[in-house]
Amino acid sequence: MKTLTAGFFLALAMSSASAQQTSTAKHPIVLHAAHMLDVAGGRIISPGEVLVEGDRILAAGSSVEHPAGAEVIDLGSTTLMPGLIDAHVHLFLHPGAEDLQTVEESIPQRTLMAAEAARLDLLAGFTAERDMGTEGAGCADVAVRDAINSGLIPGPRMRVSCNAIDILGGHEDAIGYNPAQHVLSNADYANSAEELVRVMREQRKGGADFTKIYETGKDSIEGNRFITPYQYTTEQLAVAVREAERTGGDRNSGRGVAVHATGEPGAGFAVAAGVSSVDHAYVLSESTMKAMREKGIFAVPTFAIGEYFAGHAATPERASQLKAEQALHAAEFKKQMAASVPFAVGSDVGPFPHGTQAREMELMVQFGMKPEDVLRADLLNGAKLLGWPGQIGELKQGYFADVIAVQGNPLEDISVLRKVSFVMKGGVVYRRP
Repeated sequence: MKTLTAGFFLALAMSSASAQQTSTAKHPIVLHAAHMLDVAGGRIISPGEVLVEGDRILAAGSSVEHPAGAEVIDLGSTTLMPGLIDAHVHLFLHPGAEDLQTVEESIPQRTLMAAEAARLDLLAGFTAERDMGTEGAGCADVAVRDAINSGLIPGPRMRVSCNAIDILGGHEDAIGYNPAQHVLSNADYANSAEELVRVMREQRKGGADFTKIYETGKDSIEGNRFITPYQYTTEQLAVAVREAERTGGDRNSGRGVAVHATGEPGAGFAVAAGVSSVDHAYVLSESTMKAMREKGIFAVPTFAIGEYFAGHAATPERASQLKAEQALHAAEFKKQMAASVPFAVGSDVGPFPHGTQAREMELMVQFGMKPEDVLRADLLNGAKLLGWPGQIGELKQGYFADVIAVQGNPLEDISVLRKVSFVMKGGVVYRRP
């Protein structure tokens, strides 16, 4: 991926032009299909219709009004459902050596790649996403978000964080390189509460919606014990949470603080500080799970990345280690469900191919969650986590017209989410059968 082909630019230009042409249409649109998903009710309605005008849904149900002059799009035997949400993506990463991408690829090059990644995710049915750090590209994700919002390029609704934040020698620092070369971290350094505030203010000035902080790492398993050092104390993280709140970023706004935290005590420190989400969440203590349930703090499991890394490990020994971590994560996931921890869905896509992240929901089902609960976690909780409840995640009057169609019943077979044949975002059709 060191060069971008003319075909990429042509596809991007054609997609953008097509989207903008469609967005100028003022006539109402009726989407008709054999079925429609009622997310909250966990049931299928047959048939299903959605009336769209502009960027909003006017009505949805087994039948809707067909106004004079309405365009009817018949999607046949498919199931209509809200656009999918991925609460943990990396638009600025692609498969390959993660640590070398920030060294070998320029930020302009990576930004163009990120635009293509956004397009692929949208065409796969993901109409809203949270970008969890550009991995060294600063606030270039702000440019991608703004280009999507202005109609220059196709992509999901985005919440962006600029770089993640870590300590010197922390999880994303360039450990293992020649120190004399001063290879920078893929995140922004902050070694104290005061530095956390300074970096957050710089990022918010640059256009960041929320803050991503690395709280744990490097992970290891010793016997039956999962070990991961923490980076920040509860008091330091609480300062970051207060700084986010100062600018309107409370936990339910989509503008708060999210942490990479795989285990204790870091996950507990983050929950005590009042973060919005604990991403990865391999191992959580009983007290942490209880606090997450009481405060409404989401766990975002990210199973798909673990599966991909284990399947593409450099050595059999590394593959065995990663498979052991995934097995531990799956077992702990069952404990978290039993403790009623609230979940959102995030895949950590980027190190594995964009547009394939529906695999995350298959794995959540495989590891014990019912399909209807996975869909609620993705669509209802995802909307809350991104700060857009009542606007996305359901097919209801007044919501954004983010609608997809899949070939089959996702309540019976969650893998049909990989068979998206129609994509509409904000009333604009980006993919047709």
